[in-house]
Amino acid sequence: MNSDMCVMCDDGIINIRVGAIIMKDGKVLMVENSNHDYYYSVGGRIKFGERAEDAVVREVFEETGARLDVDRLLYVAENYFIGDFPAKAGRIVYEVSFYYLMKSPRDFEPVCQSVTEDGYSEFLRWVDLDTDKTIYPAFFKTELLSITDGVKFFSIDERQKNDQK
Repeated sequence: MNSDMCVMCDDGIINIRVGAIIMKDGKVLMVENSNHDYYYSVGGRIKFGERAEDAVVREVFEETGARLDVDRLLYVAENYFIGDFPAKAGRIVYEVSFYYLMKSPRDFEPVCQSVTEDGYSEFLRWVDLDTDKTIYPAFFKTELLSITDGVKFFSIDERQKNDQK
C-alpha cells in the first residue's frame, strides 16, 4: 500500500490524486513552491489500496500538520497537461483528481513543512479567488465563489497550452 498511484504509460504518466478545498474568510488554502510561479491545491497522490477520502485526510495532515475531516466530495477532474516538474518535464500527464471540501475549525492555522518530489520547499498561502496569479485547478476561481450541492465533473486538456507559447 505504499506505492503512489502514478505510473508510466508509453512516454506519458497516469496520475491519480486528491485535492483539499480548505476555505476561510472567502479565501482558499493553496500551495506554492520555490520553483514555480503559480498556486496549486493542497493534496497529492493516492496510494495503491487507499481510499480517496483517506488519502485527502492524510495529505492535508502531511502538508498542514492538522487532521481535518472531510465535509464532502465537490469535484472530479480529468486533465491532460505537459508536466513542468523536473521528474515529469515535457511528458504528457493524464491525471484524475478528486477534490474534497474539508471541515476546518475557525482557529485553523496550518504549518507547512513539505517539499515536492523534486526537493523544492512548499509554502501554504490563503489566496483570494480574484488573484492575478495562476491557480490550478483553474476552475477554483469561479466554482468556489458559489459552491453548489452535488458533485461536478471537469474534463480539461492543457496539452496545446505549451504549443502556443
